[in-house]
Amino acid sequence: MPEKKLSIEGADPLLLFGFNDAHLRKIEDAFPETHITARGTEIHLEGTEENIQKVEQVFDEMVVLLDRNDHLTEEDVDTVLALFDSEKPSASSPSGDTAGREAILFTPDGEVIKPRSRNQERLVQSAGTNDVVFAIGPAGTGKTYVAVALAVAALNNHEVNRIVLSRPAVEAGEELGFLPGDFYEKVAPYLRPLYDALEDMMPRDELAESLEQDRVEVVPLAYMRGRTLKSSFVILDEAQNATTGQMKMFLTRLGPHSQAIVTGDITQTDLKDRSASGLIQVQHILKGIDGIDFVYLEREDVARHRLVQDIIAAYEEHDE
Repeated sequence: MPEKKLSIEGADPLLLFGFNDAHLRKIEDAFPETHITARGTEIHLEGTEENIQKVEQVFDEMVVLLDRNDHLTEEDVDTVLALFDSEKPSASSPSGDTAGREAILFTPDGEVIKPRSRNQERLVQSAGTNDVVFAIGPAGTGKTYVAVALAVAALNNHEVNRIVLSRPAVEAGEELGFLPGDFYEKVAPYLRPLYDALEDMMPRDELAESLEQDRVEVVPLAYMRGRTLKSSFVILDEAQNATTGQMKMFLTRLGPHSQAIVTGDITQTDLKDRSASGLIQVQHILKGIDGIDFVYLEREDVARHRLVQDIIAAYEEHDE
């Protein structure tokens, strides 16, 4: 039977395993035919390959929770285990069924962020295997939120050293210099949705410290020129408002050990010439390149108010 050893250095074994290894027994009960032995900071797993992989992910999530909260309750362990049901959704499952989908991140409030639709799950899977992913779809489909969650998870797991979030700062192509106020006052209205997502996913004091130390950076697209981003998770949001030149500039900022997610809605560009949108053109320019993927979300993926799907459908019918 397959075996694997895990190391949990940096986590307190007593808190992670629970009193008298109660947490370990819960995990064993959740995954039949799996045996867990813990000695100090070493964990020995024995079971099926599928169960070993899931148990390893369970421990990863528990370590994140323990690191964030400085304690781990049996309810926390139950919450994590609920994310790793052995039954994956079948092809006939409705797109809104989140049973069996694995967590991306736990929020400071203890809520779980995970894919809420089939295409959101595709986005998560694609980001795990490609360095550049384009997430294209209408408003409300969770493109930006899922992308930011993936970035925060990568930072928490030390897969990257920095998050860089960017948007075309002024939709109509105006220059920031023409706007009143200092730098923050000029860009704040355009970058606010990115800050909102970050505030949902990171403790306020941790976010403030990360922004101050540039572990998290939120910048207008115009300020990306000339940079090389190493070991970074980079997101370009509202990319339908980037020109082809800006899109090329953004994509060529990527340095070693970095990845990018580009999100946008090609039906909502604010550029005067819609055909100038870099997001529209990049679908043809970069199609078929290994390591680059395009994920398309649809109105069925909308995770906002129940009426938003109907509103999008009505506008599509009107445009046709």
